[in-house]
Amino acid sequence: MTTTADRAAPRRMPTQQRSRERVERMLLAAREIIAADGTDGLRMAQVAERAGVPIGSLYQFFPDKAAIIRMLAMRCNEESRACIRAGLEPVADEAGLLAAFGALIDEYYGLFRADPVISDIWSGMQADKLLREMEVEESRLNGRLLADTIRRIRPGADPADVEATAFLVMHLGEATMRLAIAVPPEEGDRLVATYRRMALEALAGSSPVTQPAPAPSGSRPAG
Repeated sequence: MTTTADRAAPRRMPTQQRSRERVERMLLAAREIIAADGTDGLRMAQVAERAGVPIGSLYQFFPDKAAIIRMLAMRCNEESRACIRAGLEPVADEAGLLAAFGALIDEYYGLFRADPVISDIWSGMQADKLLREMEVEESRLNGRLLADTIRRIRPGADPADVEATAFLVMHLGEATMRLAIAVPPEEGDRLVATYRRMALEALAGSSPVTQPAPAPSGSRPAG
């Protein structure tokens, strides 16, 4: 099955060391431009010039600047997922889950605040359909990491409830970080602190055993 990451991959995957190094120079140049001027200031000719490659070489791998931005977003996602996996892997009990996830929130917020490229890439999310799809897919992947951890320490938990809670917690986390860096720092800190409290309450309150589904609205109890 083709994923959004597959569709966002470079037009041509570099196979030789020289080509891989050239693509890395292109991506580094793009990051430097975005850090200085934002994604709106990114121009293909400028990327090629800064990377020291012919413009034709740039187009061999990236058909337009959106493709470059998507590739950078993919790199951010891969780094974030590795961080989440490493943070959740040692979790062995309820207290460990809450401590580990709280630490991940703090670490992730720090990364968003420290790296202007991450914040600028995701600030343009709504303008790019593929990036929006990539965000949802990434939230699912990260949600599965969290759900696997919950199931490991709560083997009797309702699988559907665990999946939904983990997916939502991860997706809301991404949205919270983007909002937090779009407002003044003091307000952003409060938003992240609020999300942290809500997320930890959701994780702590998820049922360790299967619960019956609530009766539909307006239904009457049997008997």
